[in-house]
Amino acid sequence: MNQYGNHVQNEIYQRKVRPSIPFRFEELEQMAREKLEDGPFYYVAGGAGGEGTMRANRRALDRWQIVPRMLNNVENRDLNVTLFGETYSSPLLLAPIGVQSIVHPDGELASARAAASMNVPFIASSASTYSMEEIASVMGESPRWFQLYWSNDLEIAASMLQRAEASGYSAIVVTLDAPMMAWREYDLENAYLPFLSGEGVGNYVSDPVFRSKLKEPPEVDRNAAAILWSQVFGNARLTWDDLAFLREHTSLPILLKGILHPDDAKLAIDRGMDGIIVSNHGGRQVDGAIGALDSLPVICDVVNGRIPVLFDSGIRRGADVVKALALGADSVLIGRPYMYGLTLAGEQGVKDVIRNILADLDLTLALSGQSSVSGCDASLLKDVKDGSFHSKKGWNAQPTAGFKS
Repeated sequence: MNQYGNHVQNEIYQRKVRPSIPFRFEELEQMAREKLEDGPFYYVAGGAGGEGTMRANRRALDRWQIVPRMLNNVENRDLNVTLFGETYSSPLLLAPIGVQSIVHPDGELASARAAASMNVPFIASSASTYSMEEIASVMGESPRWFQLYWSNDLEIAASMLQRAEASGYSAIVVTLDAPMMAWREYDLENAYLPFLSGEGVGNYVSDPVFRSKLKEPPEVDRNAAAILWSQVFGNARLTWDDLAFLREHTSLPILLKGILHPDDAKLAIDRGMDGIIVSNHGGRQVDGAIGALDSLPVICDVVNGRIPVLFDSGIRRGADVVKALALGADSVLIGRPYMYGLTLAGEQGVKDVIRNILADLDLTLALSGQSSVSGCDASLLKDVKDGSFHSKKGWNAQPTAGFKS
């Protein structure tokens, strides 16, 4: 990744190699809107309720301003990160997004191939249209993680964990903030839930335990399979004590996705979890929730380097990535941008989204006076909210300031 952004710029300016998609996120989203029908577009683009949490995500990112430093020798940059003993060429991962076939027929297969070609880890969703085995088959030895929606049928949950490990996935991401579908007004207006028409259930209809609970195979009776899916998806009864179940059924590192409160970060560590993903599901679950980036620094203070902390929700450009890294994230997930790239140009569109964000990240890093992502810390930022600059020694506030216990 040495001088990656410069190389991309040279290709564009000198060779006039244009990407298959717009450079600007706003235009990317608009072109996806023009291509997709209401149901699929708003399923991707929409949020919970009045979408206050989506706006909070952007406000949280805009709260911080980068303060560039000069004369730091940034000719060569290092974007490498290490997670769970593996070194990756950049801090980017593709977030787990289900039902990708609603925007492109190749769905997760195209996104996974793009991630593999760009050497970016792909996090496959439980709610993929294509099964985890099919996704693994197009990725070769490229890094991939599996995201678990924890079924209320524990036999199905255990089966998925075992299949992921057998298929070469190297970590398990457990999404905690979606034990049920949120109140999403666009989806309700459009009466749009793709799972009921057989999309996004690839991991279920291919699962031997799920199939054993059907009178007829899903290929024969799709309606019965959809009904069973609706009965087993999600688990609102889970407690922290249930995390022991995961340890019983996988030896892979386990990350908890959806952590926003520092006390939950403490509990994750106490229960032996291997990582945390600070996320509010891109604003899709709780309307009026805290912006995800507002939680990141206090959670990183609580974790204090004991386990990796990743960040998700609202990332659009390289500067967003730099801010998250400076506030303590070890890596960053991108979501909607690559879904729009998939919409417009399939695999190549996803590759171009990754390329553009990586190039922007590299150049922003260099122009901020940083030669490596590992060197990003709070001293790089100014807090617009209180006007303060921060030092490498840490935060002015106590770790749980502003949170009620």
